[in-house]
Amino acid sequence: MPRTTTRRGALVLLATALLTTGCAGGGTRSTEAAPSSAAAVLLEPAAFADVVADDEAFVINVHVPDEGSIEGTDAAIPFDRIEQQQADLPEDRRTPLAVYCRSGSMSAEAVAALTELGYADIVDLEGGMLAWTAEGRPLLPPGAGPGSDPG
Repeated sequence: MPRTTTRRGALVLLATALLTTGCAGGGTRSTEAAPSSAAAVLLEPAAFADVVADDEAFVINVHVPDEGSIEGTDAAIPFDRIEQQQADLPEDRRTPLAVYCRSGSMSAEAVAALTELGYADIVDLEGGMLAWTAEGRPLLPPGAGPGSDPG
């Protein structure tokens, strides 16, 4: 019995470690455990696409540096600048928000900041743009999204 309990405990620890690090970005940024997206609903790409298509949702790309964006994105606000750039967010805190980044870790941090600012209707693209493109969905190239400087 003790061996089974030890194995089960090890499996639980391994699963927890994988879940907490699975969304870590592959960039050069150091990623400690990102805050949970408990205040947001994680959506698969197909469901997220439905939200993006809804004119009521305000869609935010929070990934830095710019690695492209989903068509229909309303704003590009770096995940670590949400509070400083809140003037770029909808004034009405009841506005539905759809947030994404490249892999999911930056959007989780952005969701925490948005929640602190009083937004409650938030969805987050599970797996980020990596999951989006893995399903064959297109991205606008870097520099073509909102807030881009065309020249």
